[in-house]
Amino acid sequence: MRFASLGSGSEGNGLIVQAGKTTVLVDCGFTLADTCMRLARLGLDPNCLNGIVVTHEHGDHIAGVARLARKYSIPIWLTYGTFRAQFKLFSSVPKLTKIDSHGSFTIDGLLVQPFPVPHDAAEPVQYTFSEGAKLLGVLTDTGCSTPHIEATLSGCDALVLECNHDTALLVNSDYPISLKQRIGGRFGHLNNVDAAALLARLDYSSLQHIVAAHLSRKNNTPELAAYALSKALNCSPEWIAVAGQDEGLAWREIV
Repeated sequence: MRFASLGSGSEGNGLIVQAGKTTVLVDCGFTLADTCMRLARLGLDPNCLNGIVVTHEHGDHIAGVARLARKYSIPIWLTYGTFRAQFKLFSSVPKLTKIDSHGSFTIDGLLVQPFPVPHDAAEPVQYTFSEGAKLLGVLTDTGCSTPHIEATLSGCDALVLECNHDTALLVNSDYPISLKQRIGGRFGHLNNVDAAALLARLDYSSLQHIVAAHLSRKNNTPELAAYALSKALNCSPEWIAVAGQDEGLAWREIV
């Protein structure tokens, strides 16, 4: 199993998970042309996609989902709440499955496990993926952790983890107070310290890859995020990968 990022941040998100001949896209917040370009950068094209799984209805995660799915006849999986929140956008998609936020499902040979997260959306989820032997966990767009999140992500072989902002940078930014409160609140986004604390509470004994994701351009830096996660793992910051907004993240193999 392997994974890669098309891009990660408030300007658009997309994560590729591949196991054997099965290729799944998690979210798509890019235009059709941009998505095709980013896929090509990884040696892929949209015709290879076996499905798109959606985390929630915010534009940086779904802006390109419906158009991509219609053009290339790609099935979509999303929660009932996400569907209701964007009924007009998704009602014209021919291959769509509404899922329970706790119920696992399979896309060809890939087992997909959604789990609910605290975020300011209708029914947001994140996912784990397994081909039977290895486990990839993905957690972004959550304002805080929960016991269920930590139980779900413990034992992962690879983890994509939100490090959205540095608290001091956010507090001193030129964002409106209301936006600062939203981002830093319990239904907003994880800061570096909270992400590191969450990571430290997991069983990470099998962890081969850790990726800091969904970094704010203005209120974080890759160096700050990597340093925070490295302290939790007692490793070098150089071991921490960072998924960028523009360049995404190259393939990472889980062996």
